Amino acid sequence: MVNKVILIGNVGVDPEVRAMEGGVKVARVRLATTERYRDRQSGENKEHTEWHTITLWRGLAEVVDNYVRKGSQIYVEGRLRTREWTDQQGNKRYTTEILADAMNLLGRRGDTPVSDNTGTYTAQPRPQQPAAQPQYQQPVQQQPAYQQPAAPVQEDPDDLPF
Repeated sequence: MVNKVILIGNVGVDPEVRAMEGGVKVARVRLATTERYRDRQSGENKEHTEWHTITLWRGLAEVVDNYVRKGSQIYVEGRLRTREWTDQQGNKRYTTEILADAMNLLGRRGDTPVSDNTGTYTAQPRPQQPAAQPQYQQPVQQQPAYQQPAAPVQEDPDDLPF
């Protein structure tokens, strides 16, 4: 069986972050995804926005707390989870949310409160002044060491990635 969700969208409101009794952090993010399409009958371009509730725990919640704000563009991988509860009137209520397993910040560097050229984040104690645009995924894997090319590489200034 597979229960996998992948979303890319924009955060609609500043995230809610709480600490549980044992000190474990949990974050709740409202994410908007927008589908654009052309109406066949009218020929108009239309949009449909869907709102998703994302729940992130522990290290992911820490990253959200430090770096994610309203308007941030994020990539989320997770699974659907439906919860049931009884409201004050005694009615059974249900909600479906995404329980996140991985999250990456997307968008331009200036879209987040932190920016520099490294673009990576690993779970570490919160710095006084963050130095990287965070990118977090569980588990964090070591990157291979950089090796100098055998021959010098000619760079074309018109072939820059930005």
